[in-house]
Amino acid sequence: MAEEKARVDFNAPKSLVERADSVVEILDISRTRLLIDALEDELEELANDEEFRRRLSDAYYDGQVDYDTVEAILGREEAMRLKLLRESIDRTPAIPTLKDGLPSDDAFYDGEISEWTESNSADSDDESRA
Repeated sequence: MAEEKARVDFNAPKSLVERADSVVEILDISRTRLLIDALEDELEELANDEEFRRRLSDAYYDGQVDYDTVEAILGREEAMRLKLLRESIDRTPAIPTLKDGLPSDDAFYDGEISEWTESNSADSDDESRA
């Protein structure tokens, strides 16, 4: 199925249009094809440019552009990654609560508290390595 097309009119410097017309004659393509190819190449280059990707990410996180725009520029996988990251940033971490409160120190530390002491087996291990 062919993609819907949009008509675009713009003004460009005459010298640029003349250069483009020379190229289309040599390549035997239409001016429209040359412009579409050039625009696709530029958008592909931008999609791979780290500075542009950072700016697009910032715009997405700030709500200036939507998911569909990011997907159209970077592709579904990268757009989904940004969406998941944004959702994780927006999430408020849960604050754990205890139903019965904390136990008293006496209840928590009831019984003997073990103390670490150096064992003889640690000495024998050191001697066996030497």
